[in-house]
Parts: sequence; C-alpha cells; structure tokens
Amino acid sequence: MPLTDAKVRNTKPSERPQKLADGQGLYLEVRPTGSKLWRYRYRIAGKENIFAIGEYPTMSLAGARTEHDKARALVKQGIHPAHHRQAERLVNRTANANTFEALAREWIDKKAPGWTPYYLRQVERFLAADVFPHIGKLPIRNVTAAHLLEIIRRVEARGAETVALLIRQWSSAIFRYAVATLRADHDPAAALKGAIHRPKVEHRKPLTREQIVQFIKALDEYGGYRATVIALRLMLLTFVRTVELRKAEWHEFDLERAEWRIPAEKMKMRQPHIVPLSRQAIELLQELHTFTGGRALLFPNLRNPNTCMTSTTLNRALERMGFSGKGSIGFSAHGFRATASTLLNEMGYRSDVIERQLAHTERNKVRASYNQAQYLDERKVMMQVWADLIDELTK
Repeated sequence: MPLTDAKVRNTKPSERPQKLADGQGLYLEVRPTGSKLWRYRYRIAGKENIFAIGEYPTMSLAGARTEHDKARALVKQGIHPAHHRQAERLVNRTANANTFEALAREWIDKKAPGWTPYYLRQVERFLAADVFPHIGKLPIRNVTAAHLLEIIRRVEARGAETVALLIRQWSSAIFRYAVATLRADHDPAAALKGAIHRPKVEHRKPLTREQIVQFIKALDEYGGYRATVIALRLMLLTFVRTVELRKAEWHEFDLERAEWRIPAEKMKMRQPHIVPLSRQAIELLQELHTFTGGRALLFPNLRNPNTCMTSTTLNRALERMGFSGKGSIGFSAHGFRATASTLLNEMGYRSDVIERQLAHTERNKVRASYNQAQYLDERKVMMQVWADLIDELTK
C-alpha cells in the first residue's frame, strides 16, 4: 500500500532500521538515529542497486516520487541514476567555473597583446562598470539576449550610446570565443545588432586659414604653462594624434636627422610611424628640452612627473582660448589632423602622401611597406612647406 504524508511523518525510529515501501522500488528507510532516507531499489543487467534519492523532511513524499520517476526513466535506458547525478554535478561545476566574467577576462588576455593600452583600459573599465555587476557571476550558457538588452538599454539611457554599442560588440566577441572553445552554444548578442541607435558621427572641425591666424594669436597671448603652448604648436605642425604627442619620449627624436620615430606600441594601428620634423618644430623641441630634457617624457604630468600630460590638458587650454566649449567653433586637439588634411589637399599634395603622414593604415600590406619608404622624401618636403605656410599666415 502506498505511503501517506501522515505515515511518513508519524513513523518513529526503533532499535532496528525500518523500510516503508511506497511501490515500484521506492521506499523510506527509518534509522534508529531518527534519520528518514528515501531509497530506490532497481536492477540493471540482473544486478540489484540502491539509489539514494534524498532525506525527509528536506525532500517530501511528493518530491521523492518525482525524483523516483526520473530515476526509473534512466534505469529503463540502462543508465544508473547515481552516475547520471555525478555527470550533472560535473556539468554544473564546469558551468559555474565558466562564468561570463571568467570567459570575458580570458578573452581579454588573449586579445590584449594586439590592443593599445588605452583600448585595453577602455574594455576593462566599461565591462567592469556596466556588465560584470549584472551578469558576471552567471554561467555563460545562462546569459540570454534579454540580459544583454537590459544592460545596453541602461547604458543607452544615460546618454552613452557609443558605449552601449561597444558593450554589445565586446559581448558578441566574448560569446564567439566561448563557442569556439566549446563553453557556449551560440552568441545571444548577435540578435541585438541594431537594437541601439548609432549616434551620428561628428567629424572633427578643421580650422580655416583665418582661424589658424586667430589660433596662433590666441596662443601667443595664452597665460598658461609654456609646455602646453609648445604642445599645441607641435600638434599644429606635426598633426599627430593627441595621445602620440602626450606619450612622446626624448629617445624617439633625432633632431640632427629631423625625424621623430614613434614605436608601434604607441600607434593606434600598431605600426611604427615616422614624423619628419620641420625647422620650426625642431626649434620648439630645442626650447622644450630646456624644460623637460632631463626626463624621459617630453610632456610629464605636473603632479606626477613619471606619467605623461593628461588627455584633457590640451582641450582645456583650447577652451580657455575660446576655441572649444559653449559658444565656440567646437574645435578640439584632434582637429589639427583634419586641419592639415584639408589644407594640404587644397594645396595639391597627393592623398597617398597625406594619408601616410596621418598614419592611416594601408590595407594592402605590400603597398603599405612600399608607401612608407617611397613617400618619406615627399613627406619631408610637405611638412616643411606646411610649417612655412603657418608662418606666412601669421606674419
């Protein structure tokens, strides 16, 4: 006769173990200690086995019957329920070890050697701030498109659409890595492509010839640090990326050969870059050397000389000069590149030469190598003509 809840609850322990049958091999073992254990007796290949289902009252009569049904289904397939349970526990332990954050950090470690330090910090910072607190501890197989959509919608709501787009892209790359290493089955982030409205790209505004004159005049009247003034003049003369100038070191410069050789690890595209130096640029560097020549960096941070000038220093100076900020023309330090590109194209210089000097990557590697060697002489002439033009405009 099947067991009842009352029978299970009210059975008292005795000197010897008791077995209360429920049917089809399921029974309750009541031990002298008072423990009540659910057991399932079954046969596979003619051999009797006992499967420990659970303990009462943690597992009720109804719960024991449910687990008993699952175990019977396995036995019919010739599978020992205990072996199946062990396999499930192993899968769960593996899943718990393969959390989204664990896979993300593993992916970062794989990719970091090909990234710039700035990009690495960007990936780590945004994932740590916006993603890991919400899904970092979840097994990666349990993370769904709904989880990711909630995260990127939250980021988008604070006005950081570009960050939301990056998070979706990075998440997709993490899932693809997990799939490739057999720790995920698909990429749920792929389904969210297009879920975030891509903000309109605002191209950096170049200075006109008249505005270059105004800029030099404002720079001459600027009351800030002389090193900041020199940095802005060098930005105009060399039109390198801001980070390349901020992190420049004296050993990269050969003033006798009039060259600045930027190593690959400091370049956006991870390729070494040569900047021919005009006479005017060399004069500025010689002056700057009297201030910072005793240090490794051209532009050390005033508060921490072992680090470089901060990313906001130049733009803050432009803001004080009236070229950036509310009511201004909206110019930023990065705009020197657009300024040089626009005017040099107007002056008739070949676009290949200009693009090479801007360190824009040539997709064809053979052609890129050829261009670097072939265009250097032309670039030297162009950079001197560019510096002379600025002098002429400001006389």
